[in-house]
Amino acid sequence: MGLEEEIREIEEEIASTPYNKSTEAHIGRLKSKLAEKKEKLEQQDSSGGGGGYAVEKHGDATVALVGFPSVGKSTLLNALTNAESETGSYEFTTLDVNPGMLQYRGANIQMLDVPGLIEGAAAGKGDGQAVLSVVRTADLIVFVLSVFEIDQYQRLSDELYKNKVRVDRSPPRVSIRRKAKDGLSINASVDLDLDEETIKGVLREHGHVNANVTIGEQVDIDRLIDGVMDNRVYVPSAVVVNKADLIEPDYKETVDAQLREYDVDPDDAVFISAVEERGLDALRERIWEELGLIRIYMDKPGRGIDRDEPLILRRGQTVEDACEKLGGDFEERFRFARVSGPSAMHEEQQVGQDHELEDEDVLRILTE
Repeated sequence: MGLEEEIREIEEEIASTPYNKSTEAHIGRLKSKLAEKKEKLEQQDSSGGGGGYAVEKHGDATVALVGFPSVGKSTLLNALTNAESETGSYEFTTLDVNPGMLQYRGANIQMLDVPGLIEGAAAGKGDGQAVLSVVRTADLIVFVLSVFEIDQYQRLSDELYKNKVRVDRSPPRVSIRRKAKDGLSINASVDLDLDEETIKGVLREHGHVNANVTIGEQVDIDRLIDGVMDNRVYVPSAVVVNKADLIEPDYKETVDAQLREYDVDPDDAVFISAVEERGLDALRERIWEELGLIRIYMDKPGRGIDRDEPLILRRGQTVEDACEKLGGDFEERFRFARVSGPSAMHEEQQVGQDHELEDEDVLRILTE
């Protein structure tokens, strides 16, 4: 029996088994076995010499435009960036990953128009694995939906989930420390719904026989497996509704209701017309916010404050991160820094490398 057939049989058994306390441990073991076999199949397929998309990351961040064929991703990319992506009114126009660079607030944001996702992509259908491998490396996923096909959101989300992409979620707080003997020890900081035997069954399926396991949040079986597998990626997202120029104003209520069906707040979705270049300012701002970028203006000796080409960092980053991004020998020769702006208690505050910077801080680094 081949791996694909084994996977299909396990999926059928999971689907036919009613979930309750008495079957919980069994389903946990089945889902663990399924995850392992899918992992093995993916490794087998990738070692078979199949092609992939090698897109080198450039700029300060990378955004993947994800959507079904002909929703307007290529037109949107061209409107936002300096790219020249082939566009047309027929399916599968985008034949390769097309990169473009969005320049906004001094940042260079790489935008990737990936080929239209189709259902079954995670199983390798239609170059799906290669497409999804590009999505996994992005800093932000932008779902591009047609205003007439909002249900595409769920289908896209499902494909990403099957390919180990967890959208708008943080990694589960599951820690595993192997030990030489004494079996499995489960420690939890919350009162878990899963019983201990179910948890131990999942762990054993993944080869953990002797280990101290700490769980810091409420987890279901799927999230527990995510924590144990430790090969999922966690990416923020934004939802863009394209072709909004083609609907009547009163149809907007219908679209809003459809978005709510898929747990998308209509106020959080960005409505645009890529063809007419409407709503793009709001989209640029949304991308900036979701990426958590900040601008740091460097005070350069003898040249003053450079506000034209800021150093781009992420929220929560420090003077040390600034030194690292600047390169050279700043870290080795660092004495202290002076900061003015939102993060400083006063003008020209003297700080060390652990000082957390904020958007539009002015930074001067003093070296030995």
